[in-house]
Amino acid sequence: MIGARCAEIHSVKPGAKHDPLTPFHAMSDFDATDYSLADFQWNDNPDVLSPPKDFEEWSSDPRIQVAFDLFEQELQDSPSARTTMRSNIDGEAREVINLTSYNYLGLSTHPEVVEAAQQAADDYGISSSGSAMLSGTFDLHNEFSEQLAHFKQKEACMLFSSGLGGNMGAIQGMLQPGDVLVMDEKCHKSIVDGGTLARAKSVSFEHNDPESLDAQLERHSDKRCLVAVEGVYSMDGDLVDLPAIVEVCNDHDVPIYLDEAHSTLMFGENSRGVAEYYGLEDEVGVSFGTLSKSFGGVGGFVCANEPLIEYMKSYASPFQFSCSLPPPIVAGMMKSLEVATRDDTLQNQLWDNVEYFRENLEAMNLDLGESESQIIPIIIGDSAEQLYPMAVQAQQRGLFVQPIDFPAVEAHARRFRISVSSELTQEDIDEACNIIEDVIARPLRKSA
Repeated sequence: MIGARCAEIHSVKPGAKHDPLTPFHAMSDFDATDYSLADFQWNDNPDVLSPPKDFEEWSSDPRIQVAFDLFEQELQDSPSARTTMRSNIDGEAREVINLTSYNYLGLSTHPEVVEAAQQAADDYGISSSGSAMLSGTFDLHNEFSEQLAHFKQKEACMLFSSGLGGNMGAIQGMLQPGDVLVMDEKCHKSIVDGGTLARAKSVSFEHNDPESLDAQLERHSDKRCLVAVEGVYSMDGDLVDLPAIVEVCNDHDVPIYLDEAHSTLMFGENSRGVAEYYGLEDEVGVSFGTLSKSFGGVGGFVCANEPLIEYMKSYASPFQFSCSLPPPIVAGMMKSLEVATRDDTLQNQLWDNVEYFRENLEAMNLDLGESESQIIPIIIGDSAEQLYPMAVQAQQRGLFVQPIDFPAVEAHARRFRISVSSELTQEDIDEACNIIEDVIARPLRKSA
């Protein structure tokens, strides 16, 4: 998603222009669905502790409130394939098939992972109670860092308390004013914010387009540049065209920063990620990963050459000034790495589920975009009038799948995003697909 929840909830028609000096109630043609959160980012309220004057009026519109209500809904169980959720729409608690979790390999609740975390809580307590630099580095942190560096085929690794902080901190630690961060246009907000934190110039190139990348690098050939791409793009589920990116970067002698948040533990012969999948690990200067997705925990890590890692530790604010990862989390993640890599059982189950799910969705003639991964979008087009009612109906039928609206995605490509898990059974997928057929596919066919 793009940033926090508020960047994911939007109204029907993008691009409407609102004069902040004219209150909505004074506009005879005011329709709340003509506006999105993009119209309220500039706060004209003289009281900094208050939102824009018209924001509350707009957000209280029943049609807009439905969008807000679909987010931050209360889970009352683990993020497994089936979980219990209390709806913000009707207040009901119901069991749902969970297609929203990044717990791709089911490791969040794996018995060995939970046992390892529990033992570490007994041995170390629940918190590091200090930043890594001053008082929060434990033997577990050092051991896990070494394991991850070896796993990613890099010299060294540094741990972050969050994935967001990892991307921001690593880029802040590498770049400086005058440098240029060259990003794929679909890169995550944390990468964008890393460039801002570094006060570097940030530019983008067209998605997976080597010619566009070449033009940007040529345009900034007199500057130090870093190219940032993602292994799996989180909204579309497609893979980076790493061979083409590598070729262009080598021509310009520019290093690559690869965000493998949605691909580590799932791609490649040894599950190291998309770089291994392409056989191009040595061409990637910095490899980023998150612990909150396939690992089933929380946190982030960055692997690179040892001198760079040691340098970044002195300049990455999220590393220097955040409490280090809790020891129980680290112990659990060490066990996650062990469980996920001792054989390919979990990965095989995941990809079997992806194939079965995709076959069923394709049989409904749904638009799945260019997905090549466990992230499968169902693109419904430009109609938010359909998007939100579909989401509500799906949840009331027992399917937890979330709407993604403009500008998190293009206005013409509003969608639902499915995250497939290895924990799903064929019966789960069959039931989910029956609901998708009734709630999404059939209405789309009728409106075509």
